[in-house]
Amino acid sequence: MSEKLGLMICGHGSRNKGAVKQFAQLAAGLTERFPDWPVEYGYLEFANPVIHDGLNRLREQGCTRVLAVPGMLFAAGHAKNDIPSVLNTYQAMHPEMTISYGRELAVDTRMVKAAAARVQEAIDAAPGDVPLHDTLLMVVGRGSSDPDANSNVAKITRLLWEGFGFGWAETCYSGVTFPLVGPGLEHAAKLGYKRIIVFPYFLFTGVLVQRIYNTADEVAAKHPDIEFLQAGYLNDHPQVIDTMADRVQEILQGANLMNCQMCKYREQVLGFEAEVGQAQESHHHHVEGLGAEAECQLCAEICTGACEKLVQSGGHHHVHSHEPGGHSHDHSHGHSHGDDHAHGHSHDHGHHHHPYPHADHPHGPKSLNREG
Repeated sequence: MSEKLGLMICGHGSRNKGAVKQFAQLAAGLTERFPDWPVEYGYLEFANPVIHDGLNRLREQGCTRVLAVPGMLFAAGHAKNDIPSVLNTYQAMHPEMTISYGRELAVDTRMVKAAAARVQEAIDAAPGDVPLHDTLLMVVGRGSSDPDANSNVAKITRLLWEGFGFGWAETCYSGVTFPLVGPGLEHAAKLGYKRIIVFPYFLFTGVLVQRIYNTADEVAAKHPDIEFLQAGYLNDHPQVIDTMADRVQEILQGANLMNCQMCKYREQVLGFEAEVGQAQESHHHHVEGLGAEAECQLCAEICTGACEKLVQSGGHHHVHSHEPGGHSHDHSHGHSHGDDHAHGHSHDHGHHHHPYPHADHPHGPKSLNREG
């Protein structure tokens, strides 16, 4: 019997309808790159279809081998723990179908080109002509409790800084780690540059991207002598689709190896030594496939940040957070990174997030509510 390949694109999911729509557009772009294969997509949480729904559709179309790629910028908890957990669980239920897992988008020259295009678009749209040497670039990452993923955002910053020749560049994060956007921009404003470009290094829209833009507006209002530009996020830039298509080819070529040299679960990374060998588990089952029930009703496709304003005013709106220690769950699964990085996992159902070692940093997670 000949092998029939199928492609599964695994996303995080969002309460924001615009983010879900944009991920579907990315999947459509990959469908064009692999016209001979069935291509499906699914999400870890909130949105439908969930990942196992997409896998079901591939199985119903007769696929005997599925190439699954994470629609993630870097390998943090979602790419290392949550998606493999879902895939492994499905594989155990359907041994007749082989699932091969690819790596994240990572630091890649094509991703840098996509990022550079978004930054250049912001420069080209600006009314004034400020020299690059008088410009500071602020790259904003999502933020993770995995220091390796955070350091990759800083590497993207350096590649853009040196590539453009900006006078200065800084990195900050939307949550979990430090510095957050508010403290990062306040520090940047003190350095004396005429223009600050705020660039969210994100794939799609959503409340975190809007939080970045809103905070940039607030800091800009305090510093009217500085020109603040807001660059667009990556979205379905052709170079992003090229990179993801290459991740699919890597699986077929046997070159699919996640970079685990600085993985906090494998090596004693400074400050995270206690997490070596820790069980890597998914904690998304409680919000899997909520669909319309989880959709934010305060915005249409473009997030306005209305939910954050509602919470700040004392109203109630469920904003799911991945702040370390914010919640605990009871799920445990095994997984493997590529071909050479496997971890043993217990089935102790008392899973709690390991405490982030710098949760009390003055410019980090605990300052989140003070940021605006």
